[in-house]
Amino acid sequence: MSAPTHTRPHPASRGGVDIRLPWWALALPTLAFIVLLVMILHPTDAHAASGDPAVSHLVERVQQLIAR
Repeated sequence: MSAPTHTRPHPASRGGVDIRLPWWALALPTLAFIVLLVMILHPTDAHAASGDPAVSHLVERVQQLIAR
């Protein structure tokens, strides 16, 4: 007679998904988003900014709405 074996259920059979991301998988896209947002909100700091009146006006309006 053999002894009963105890096995752990497969992770997929528990009904939930167990996915672990490394810390940089969230940090890098967040950092890139913040850098791009800062570049958009401060176009005068960019050396290649051409002074397109429509874009400048739009950025000023966005800054005014955020400042409220």
